[in-house]
Amino acid sequence: MDGLILLRPMWLLGLVPLAMIAFWQHRRQADAGGWERVMSRDMLRTMTTLGVLSGRETGWQRSLAPLALLALLCGMSGPAIPRADTPVLAQDDAAIIAIDMSRSVATGPDLQQAQLAAAGLLQGLAGRPVGLILYAGEAYLAAAPTADPATLETLVAVLEADTMPGRGSQPSAALGMAATLLADVPHGDVILISDGGGIDATTLAAADRLAAQAARLSALTLDNPAPDATPAAPEELGKLLRNKGAIMPADKAPELADMLSRGHSSRRDPDLTTLQYRDLGPFLAALALLPLMVMLRRRA
Repeated sequence: MDGLILLRPMWLLGLVPLAMIAFWQHRRQADAGGWERVMSRDMLRTMTTLGVLSGRETGWQRSLAPLALLALLCGMSGPAIPRADTPVLAQDDAAIIAIDMSRSVATGPDLQQAQLAAAGLLQGLAGRPVGLILYAGEAYLAAAPTADPATLETLVAVLEADTMPGRGSQPSAALGMAATLLADVPHGDVILISDGGGIDATTLAAADRLAAQAARLSALTLDNPAPDATPAAPEELGKLLRNKGAIMPADKAPELADMLSRGHSSRRDPDLTTLQYRDLGPFLAALALLPLMVMLRRRA
């Protein structure tokens, strides 16, 4: 099942003693509830014939209790699937992708590389709300953080050289907009996809503002600018890294997304994780009632 997770996986440790109990149940001889130890064989046979005793348990009867415990343990482990109606509160871990659309990127081979990098990030950050910012001389919010990556993939796929009006490169504007979007987000990420152009003191100040908000700033570098553009300076992006962010080439976008997801998962709020998934545990645990009803049924 796509997206299936376990909310409380530690409960599965109980499967080990359960397996031992089931093995012991299978190996031991069937009995008559302990009466065979205090009654003679003739008396036991007579009591069984009269219907006072139900007789010896069969193999399937002895497996009812382990089956009930198995259903309970599996239910307590919390199997869950993503909710289609995920609450907005779950956006505590939003990520913002900011793509450099200056002329040096948009009119050269870097544009396609940036699109591929953004697509790799969207796939790797699946499950987290992701927003998209495009910037050149100014920054524009292309999409607010959303848990539907298909929306952003469509936007990224149609980017062209003339998508952004004006000229110039102002990453400071993009970082400032990202800081506003993540103002109330405890654990946000900002990933800058750029050739390193336009980084100045204002950009460094914007990066410091993000760091003060506990946002992690990372970068993917582009190094194939348009022939008539200013030479790329991807090494400049290293000055912007904050809060243990990373810098990688654009073709390493999946690796960066994996790193950000692993770093984020260790600090995820369990309550907010629960809000994003529909817990199927109670329904699975309810299946334990079936073998219990068979065990407790009254014989005529």
